[in-house]
Amino acid sequence: QVQLVESGGGLVQAGGSLRLACAASGLTVSNYPMGWFRQAPGKEREFVAAMPWNVGRSTYADSVKGRFTISRDNAENTVYLQMNSLKPEDTAVYYCAAGGWRSTIPNGNKYNLWGQGTQVTVSS
Repeated sequence: QVQLVESGGGLVQAGGSLRLACAASGLTVSNYPMGWFRQAPGKEREFVAAMPWNVGRSTYADSVKGRFTISRDNAENTVYLQMNSLKPEDTAVYYCAAGGWRSTIPNGNKYNLWGQGTQVTVSS
């Protein structure tokens, strides 16, 4: 079964850090562009970060640049999102997603496979 499973969410105070993990099964993350998105209550899902399947630059939403880092551990077949200097406005359900096999990073939210999400809550 092909699936993505997020973990690592939780409650943290403003200024703190969390590391989200996205464990993949049924696909090899090193062959897919991978992305992170988030959805806050009452808002649309928004892009957070993405990385290409091959050597290339990752991209970030302006709101998280310099604070969040997307990375991949091929041996663990897992994608991570390191989140530092968290703010209350980062509170949301965070989703990881996989694009097409060895394709470019999808435009917008046109990813093929999504995880179920993990809740991140940042208190002020």
